[in-house]
Amino acid sequence: MNGFQTQTGARAAYNGRKLSEYLLTAPSFLWLTLFFAIPSVLVFAIAFRTADPSGGIDAGWTLASVESVLKNAYLGVLWRTVWVSCAVTAICLALGIPVGYWIALQNPKYRYWLLLVVIIPLWTNFLIRIFAWRVLLHPDGFLRQSLVALGIVPDDVFFLNNIGAVIVVTVYTCLPFAILPIYAAAEKFDFSLLEAARDLGASRFCAFRRIFLPGIRRGIFTATLVVLIPALGSYAIPDLVGGVDGEMLGNKIAAKASAYRNLPEAAALAAFLSIIITLPVLLFLLKQKRIIRSVVAARRSAGDSTK
Repeated sequence: MNGFQTQTGARAAYNGRKLSEYLLTAPSFLWLTLFFAIPSVLVFAIAFRTADPSGGIDAGWTLASVESVLKNAYLGVLWRTVWVSCAVTAICLALGIPVGYWIALQNPKYRYWLLLVVIIPLWTNFLIRIFAWRVLLHPDGFLRQSLVALGIVPDDVFFLNNIGAVIVVTVYTCLPFAILPIYAAAEKFDFSLLEAARDLGASRFCAFRRIFLPGIRRGIFTATLVVLIPALGSYAIPDLVGGVDGEMLGNKIAAKASAYRNLPEAAALAAFLSIIITLPVLLFLLKQKRIIRSVVAARRSAGDSTK
């Protein structure tokens, strides 16, 4: 009888914890359903509708918008969007990892001031920051005029309205979002492991690469996502500092939705971009899941072999 009562009490406690978890996650789940899942389904559905001449959505269904997106006219813009976004992500990681590592090594009373320096640019309006870079990179701006006067760059070099300006400004806007998750992971890292690796003969760089980077891989993965996804969908930066040569897929979506008033084709482009973003993330998560399962299986087999 006591065993039955104990089992019943344990089951009731387990059900109570489960109910508490459901209640805690319900607001977040409802928010994601209303403002992420349902709009995403609507975007994919609109991509298969016909366009109304007045700029709305007609009642019919068609594959014309999807076929138009898959034409060669968008391949150049798509390739530019992907490689620019990957380049921005790589640069942000290359800059963010050392910064996050350095901040995590500082005295705790100074870390928050250093993080404040990282966050301060985010207090300024996004468009104002872009226009500030537009002024800085302008042919008559201080930066170009100074470099030309010093003979560092030739007179025919322009910093504005090209793909380089898009990369520089996008890195500037996304870099804080790369530093913060990397720092959050580095703050929890046990730096005594690096000292142990050095004592065993590893060089400083080898210990950093073989011990520190795998130890903060979740922070690196988060930083990759929060930089890559906004970069893929960016349209304000390419529009203001990129010019014709810096046009990206986000500019095409904005043009189709506003200037051309073709919502189905804009939705098809947005759906195509969502697929490009989602597939690599899913593949990475599946790979991580397989790695975790293999590690768990190896540990279990090792435990069985010791018995």
